[in-house]
Amino acid sequence: MTYLQVVVLALVQGLTEFLPISSSAHLILVPLLTHWQDQGLAFDVSVHVGTLSAVVWYFRPEVTRLSHDWGRSCLIRKPVGESRLAWMVIWASIPVAITGLLFSDLIETVLRSPLVIASTTIGFGLLLGLADRIAPHVREEGSLSWKDVTFIGLSQAVALIPGTSRSGITMTAGLFLGLTRQAAARFSFLLSIPAIVMAGSYKTLQLIEAGVDVEWGMLFLGAVLSGLTAYLCIHFFLKLLDRFGMQPFVWYRLILGGILLYLYI
Repeated sequence: MTYLQVVVLALVQGLTEFLPISSSAHLILVPLLTHWQDQGLAFDVSVHVGTLSAVVWYFRPEVTRLSHDWGRSCLIRKPVGESRLAWMVIWASIPVAITGLLFSDLIETVLRSPLVIASTTIGFGLLLGLADRIAPHVREEGSLSWKDVTFIGLSQAVALIPGTSRSGITMTAGLFLGLTRQAAARFSFLLSIPAIVMAGSYKTLQLIEAGVDVEWGMLFLGAVLSGLTAYLCIHFFLKLLDRFGMQPFVWYRLILGGILLYLYI
């Protein structure tokens, strides 16, 4: 990889990981459209470390509180503070873990097709727009039931298909359940922490098994750039979400999907 590739791909990962537009699709499409070589597992791990650091640092008060209350609830075996929300984040993360393990080969080969990405980009973009327009947007994440969380968790598993967008589909599910835009986004971002940890751990194991050489300088640069970009992206997304809603991302997805269909059909 060149430094130009590192910078471009790290910025793409940081910008798209938490926006409802699919980071996996963009990391597949950028090398495909520029005729760059695939960035490889080591780089994927590094940028995941960067975006994970960004979301944990941004939500550090919530993460600290949830971790503390969850730990206490395990010790005394009853709910403490926000331990219920922490358990819900864990519960909603189980479907994506199981689906990823069972279908990893299919996801990493057949489903990386530009036409699959185009279809999911358009289809789930329309769903996001529908949820943003018709749902009441009155609930906070603390009002979620276990049935609601199961629905969001199952939706997150579908996001393993490139182009779907993990943040996009979990926000869509939350909006359909009546969450406010801010609540849907916050719960989606909390869900991203175990999801990124699991994805990064799986890719790290693959990297160790492959025994490939690692360019540590480039990986460090990729992690730093993706982390800084992701942090700023989260900050401005939450600040501007109520003002603009989801419609700009819906239109972006429709345009991107249309371009891909034009190029590959």
